[in-house]
Amino acid sequence: MLKAILFDMDGVIVDTEPLHKKAYYMMFDTYNIEMTDSLYESFTGKSTKNTCTILVNHFGLSATPLELEHCKRNFFNGLFETDQSLQLLDGVHDLILDFYNNGLTLILASSASMGTINKVFKRFELEKYFTAKISGAELKASKPHPEIFEKAAKLAGTTPEHCIVIEDSTNGIHAAKAAGCYCVGYDSLHSKNQDYSQADFVVTDFKDFSYSKANQLLQKHFIS
Repeated sequence: MLKAILFDMDGVIVDTEPLHKKAYYMMFDTYNIEMTDSLYESFTGKSTKNTCTILVNHFGLSATPLELEHCKRNFFNGLFETDQSLQLLDGVHDLILDFYNNGLTLILASSASMGTINKVFKRFELEKYFTAKISGAELKASKPHPEIFEKAAKLAGTTPEHCIVIEDSTNGIHAAKAAGCYCVGYDSLHSKNQDYSQADFVVTDFKDFSYSKANQLLQKHFIS
């Protein structure tokens, strides 16, 4: 029985990736980091904290992960306040309403910082629909580790097998499956070079997904 929907945020609810990318590359310039596309794409779904730790170790930097993290966040916060292009992704508001009006528990489980999550929720008035919000930046492990979705299921008052995760990244999909959740991969134009092969179901347009479809998918999954 479907009881909860666990939403990722970046690339699922909003496309903050362009702002994150700008902020990261401003930080890379600050610390003279020569970044490749493939290495950058491998960070999708990981928290800034964990990404900065990887960068320090990978490039042998003298700066600390915390210094890199603060630098990147300062750039991002500036962009968030000035860039008016940030909008909810097509169809996601109607999807949230559909789940909410049908009595499902909605939990936000994102690798973004809680500061960024709160900014997005305030800007788009999403707070009333969600029972809880989790920031991966505040957890010990980052996606693809399942900790964030295990915790989200507990906050929803249920177990992972009664939850559907909506994710757009390879790391997030692996985390959802490792937690024991049914995973819907959102393969949108905003998702670059991510692997959806481990997702239970893949959708390219939220207009093709709904409460009834989610129920149908999970029931079929239990039967099989």
